[in-house]
Amino acid sequence: MSSPVISSLSKVYVKSFIEGALGSETVEAAFVQAAEPDSWETATWGEVTPIGAWARVLVGPGTDFELTDGTWQMWVRVTGSAEVPVLHAGEVVIT
Repeated sequence: MSSPVISSLSKVYVKSFIEGALGSETVEAAFVQAAEPDSWETATWGEVTPIGAWARVLVGPGTDFELTDGTWQMWVRVTGSAEVPVLHAGEVVIT
């Protein structure tokens, strides 16, 4: 699967499927260009399926994620009742 390429002028949802998520947990996301994230912003749940749910964040001008041109690593953190997985969700390319 190729990385999404998004214009820096666009405001769009970037999504990541989280297997096993119920869609009711707290979900957060972060975008970094190196290493792992140290700060998080609130994400939301999109479609919920029998096998998981889509975590999503709005990226672009006027959002919590105003990303500059370059390749960004997306991370998702899901806070459940017993576990708090931090998952690498892939790359996003901003042009």
